[in-house]
Amino acid sequence: MPLIGYHASHEQVDPASLLKAVQAAEKAGFNAAMCSDHFSPWSERQGHSGFAWSWLGAALQSTSLPFGVVNAPGQRYHPAIVVQAAATLCQMFPDRFWIALGTGEAANEHITGDRWPPKAVHNARLGECVRVMRALLAGETVDHDGLVRVDRARLWTLPDEPPKLIGAAVSVETARWLGQWADGLITVNQSREHLQQMIDAFREGGGQAKPLYLQVHLSYARDENTALDIAHDQWRSNIFAPPACWDLELPAHFDEASRFVRREDMLDAVLVSSEPARFVDWLGELAALGFDGLYLHHVGKAQQDFIQTFGGRVLPQLNRS
Repeated sequence: MPLIGYHASHEQVDPASLLKAVQAAEKAGFNAAMCSDHFSPWSERQGHSGFAWSWLGAALQSTSLPFGVVNAPGQRYHPAIVVQAAATLCQMFPDRFWIALGTGEAANEHITGDRWPPKAVHNARLGECVRVMRALLAGETVDHDGLVRVDRARLWTLPDEPPKLIGAAVSVETARWLGQWADGLITVNQSREHLQQMIDAFREGGGQAKPLYLQVHLSYARDENTALDIAHDQWRSNIFAPPACWDLELPAHFDEASRFVRREDMLDAVLVSSEPARFVDWLGELAALGFDGLYLHHVGKAQQDFIQTFGGRVLPQLNRS
């Protein structure tokens, strides 16, 4: 059975409460964690967006869990700053931190005032950022003039072991490209057929024997209607396929786009149930695809009932399988 991790959603929960939630998750039996890194939430109903890197220091200090974060270097973040932050965490907390790199979304990146480029430029910019970051982690002094610019940068504090640079993807094409350079693959729950195609493409692209991680969006409540209500209220702004999810800029834009999303439409994007045993079956099926870590994201704002129920009735069943 893979690692079963807790996903901390900064868009939905304030940082202080989210810190208590991840501490509770460790006590409940989750053995890993990851978090998002947004400047804005996906919806005004979600209502939060704490700074991930401040929170990560506190979370690593107050738990013993390994952590990952999803980050988009190149526009909002300069790659030298991202890798400095990651190197510092790895020096303080050895072998406990990885970073998943993606091309980002306009919802977070537009704040710089720079033009949000098309997808081909996103990919090329991320490729440059990765090369810069790996060179800095190797102790080199870096000059680079391209889609990102770096002038004589050097990391003066380096960890004994650098963080793994995992690649984030939702498409087969991107997964194949990530196989060329990433230390692993992370994606989000989709159809089993599509996930298998992504895994195959990542392996074929060069990602043999590298770890695979999956973020699983789910909604649990004591009855089915409440579980579906939670998913619809909190996550209907997140069901849009690219390019809409890349290019919309404000929470109000996502809320307008999701006005006509029906409750039943959520069942294609979120695992919804009031029965813990159903989640055991679903997660077991996903684990069978070969993922090394499943990171569970309860899409509701209230986290404690999910954490305690899964700690008592889901995680033990998965660990026995």
